[in-house]
Amino acid sequence: MAAKKLFEINPDLDRKALAERFAKAGRIQVRNVLTQETAREIQMILARTTKWGMSVMADDGSGAKPQSFRLEEMQAPGGADRVNAAAMAAHQSSARGDYGFRFAQYPMLTALQEGWDPGSPHELLLEYINAPEFLDLVRDITRTPTLTKADGSASLFAANHYLGRHIDSHVAEGWRFAYVLNFAPENWHPDWGGYLNFLDEDGDVIEGWKPRFNALNLFAVPTAHQVSYVPPFAPVGRTALVGWLRDQ
Repeated sequence: MAAKKLFEINPDLDRKALAERFAKAGRIQVRNVLTQETAREIQMILARTTKWGMSVMADDGSGAKPQSFRLEEMQAPGGADRVNAAAMAAHQSSARGDYGFRFAQYPMLTALQEGWDPGSPHELLLEYINAPEFLDLVRDITRTPTLTKADGSASLFAANHYLGRHIDSHVAEGWRFAYVLNFAPENWHPDWGGYLNFLDEDGDVIEGWKPRFNALNLFAVPTAHQVSYVPPFAPVGRTALVGWLRDQ
């Protein structure tokens, strides 16, 4: 595999027009953000080579933190029971109206720092997300030249997965923008959920984006958003590279 073909920005993007759109609402979905060859290669990597763990959150108001389970932990004796118990707690939290989520994840930055899978293609993907080509694209669209780096994880929203309403308020950590690089199946049906929804103060959805193959979702933080529930009948999940872009 030629490294140059693993992450190529679409050269036909009109960055000036994209910046004007972003300036109006502080968010944008950029379709066909990568070359088709690149996008299909990444979709294959995420689908076939990712050691999916699980990320679960149940907030009862006492300062609860997300729980992350590596694939190896889930496959160990009693691992499935621990994940199911955490998922049930998340469902109960969401039923009370508290913050909760459940989705599959591979934390690429943590994996790199802790040496989980040396030489994996996910390490290259994280490198490309921090390379000038991608950072310059985001700098141009957001008109924020001070962006210096991005963190990143691979995510999978499949049946029974969701991300509750929250605002990503960690601006003190240098978070400026959230990004989602989507590699969902091209035939993703609206009934399968997994939409990125933006909400106003009354809880109304003011805009929602379908999980689209080869689309970049980009929005300023903090802002209220959620990922809608993926129902049990959804035949497949939608994969993405997700994270935050920082200026420190």
